[in-house]
Amino acid sequence: MNWKDWAGYHAVVSYQEHHEQEYFAFRHAAGLMDATPLFKYEIKGPDAVYLLNRVMAKDIGKLREGRVTYCCWCDDDGRVLDDGTVSRLGKEHFRVTAAEPFLHWFMLNSRSLNVSIEDITSEYGMLALQGPLSREIIVRAAGEEASSLGFFRLMRASIAGRDVTVTRTGYTGDLGYEIWCRNPDALAIYDTVMDFGRDYRLMPAGLAALDVARVEAGFIMNGVDYFSANHCLTDDRKSTPYELGLGWSVDLDRENFIGRDALKREKEEGSKWRFVGLDIDWDAFEAIFAKFDLPPETPAGAWRTPVPVFGMDGKQIGQATSGAWSPTLKKNLALASLKTGEFRIGDRVQIEVTAEYERKLCPATVSEPMFYNPKRKRA
Repeated sequence: MNWKDWAGYHAVVSYQEHHEQEYFAFRHAAGLMDATPLFKYEIKGPDAVYLLNRVMAKDIGKLREGRVTYCCWCDDDGRVLDDGTVSRLGKEHFRVTAAEPFLHWFMLNSRSLNVSIEDITSEYGMLALQGPLSREIIVRAAGEEASSLGFFRLMRASIAGRDVTVTRTGYTGDLGYEIWCRNPDALAIYDTVMDFGRDYRLMPAGLAALDVARVEAGFIMNGVDYFSANHCLTDDRKSTPYELGLGWSVDLDRENFIGRDALKREKEEGSKWRFVGLDIDWDAFEAIFAKFDLPPETPAGAWRTPVPVFGMDGKQIGQATSGAWSPTLKKNLALASLKTGEFRIGDRVQIEVTAEYERKLCPATVSEPMFYNPKRKRA
């Protein structure tokens, strides 16, 4: 009975008393998660590419049919509103995913364009099949063609006699697939995938296991590692793609898009913040608690409470926004935003730790945020 609200749906946090087995399924076998609450939009018509190029920071016109891309979209000041994926299902047919409802934004920017926009969130289900054995399972469920599906590609298939779209995407940082289907077909497809996965130790997985996996992979989360510019009361709380490590998803050398001038200016002048990973020194962490005759205390799952990060001179240089103990890497990890110019990759910094109601500083090493990145993810 461990549930939480996700966009108005009851979403499973964990199927068992603890999420540990579900996490290890993601890392050593396969896990199957219901990601239906993700907001989904279908955009069709002769001006579909024009609309998406106006809204997105990435050049969607370069996206070929049968491919998927990750991207973000910004306000006029270049501050991120949300991030998600765009799939090109046909020449004039796209599917967009978002963490927040953005139908109004797409409609607002589609005036005078020959395009149709439909919110299909409640009409389509989505299953995330993730883990090193997910390829064997999807091949058994959807056919041999799935074995050659490339990274961030999509294909049409049939599972349990129902039409589905399979994409080589995911949020765990490992090999994985996402299965898109109409809601009336969802239960039959779920049961079929579970049946085919039984020989591969496939397990139902919830959000708690996913959260640990995405921290290991260094993936940002809206509302945790950054906040949509729509919800921020001050400019200081807003973030740009460059500050979130998404500069690679910004195409400046093309026709104008929302936020382009501000992003171009930032690219020339530099960013205030940089998104990084922190490898927290375990021996020092353990020693902090040992002073109180206590064992080291780490949350059972990923944490999302922001904590200050300081330089070795005691000056605050940023904040860690989420983190987790990594059972696979055997490291205490965090994701953080630090002020540009106050550090370099490989530097030692200090993160605030609370032990027995007292705030202490624990050393940590600054790294790139992608801690876990196996070759099989793209192979």
